[in-house]
Amino acid sequence: MEWGRASRESGPGALVAEAVVDCWGEDEELTGLFAMFEEHLQVPFATEVLGVPVTGKAVEFGADGGIVAICATGAHRQAVGLLDLPLPELPPG
Repeated sequence: MEWGRASRESGPGALVAEAVVDCWGEDEELTGLFAMFEEHLQVPFATEVLGVPVTGKAVEFGADGGIVAICATGAHRQAVGLLDLPLPELPPG
């Protein structure tokens, strides 16, 4: 996954802290995290699902209310929990 410039400078922990700082409960925290991903995660991005290289085409709320990445390889598309994907490595700041 590729992150935008601001996240490379501050790191993912700082982004998560900023995303949830004013939240009142889990629903607001999830919305804050989703907004952070929308703002800082560059799509499309390369990742893997079960060892198979795929392309993350979008980030959305899933049917269960969690955050998912819409992953594609060839003609196949699948929503995968964002936290189930390999975490991005941020290049040094």
